[in-house]
Amino acid sequence: MPNLTREQRPPAPAKIKILAVADDLFYTEGIHTVGVDRIIATAHVTKATFYKHYRAKELLIVAYVKRRDSLAREYVEGLRAKIDDPRDVLRALADEIGREAQRPGFHGCPYINAAAQFSDPEHPVRQAVSEHRVWYHDTLSELFAAAGHPRPNEGADDLLLARDGALSGGNVGDSVAADAALHRAVERILNEN
Repeated sequence: MPNLTREQRPPAPAKIKILAVADDLFYTEGIHTVGVDRIIATAHVTKATFYKHYRAKELLIVAYVKRRDSLAREYVEGLRAKIDDPRDVLRALADEIGREAQRPGFHGCPYINAAAQFSDPEHPVRQAVSEHRVWYHDTLSELFAAAGHPRPNEGADDLLLARDGALSGGNVGDSVAADAALHRAVERILNEN
């Protein structure tokens, strides 16, 4: 078996476990309220193991955002692979956002939540959130262009804002109303000439 580089090796089970625990705690309780000691205790790893894989909490937070981004990209690519009509892909995205906002234990958009806890736009966590949002916007724009929308970038802007509103409204307001408003927005944007 050839020697694999560090990038080619699968992550260690402890690293995966730490990230999974952090993902749950960061999302449900907030990034700044969860300390490293709590993550270590919940993951049942030693401090040495934690710091071997994540030299600082900030690196774990960036990994948390990037993991969520990776899962979102996989989900969207899966939709695009099985749904031919870009209009239906956009509708399916709205369906998923609505389901997410109505899920028990929903605490809002993890990206908005993370960005809200780091005010410096140059902070690595904010940069990871920005990378996700740029990808998401570009993907929406591609879908609107493929659907024949006359201004795909504006359509993407509008849908991204509607998504943010639905996730925020689902967190602090009426999630059913937020879902319905999101679906109305998607149809209005799709029907623009």
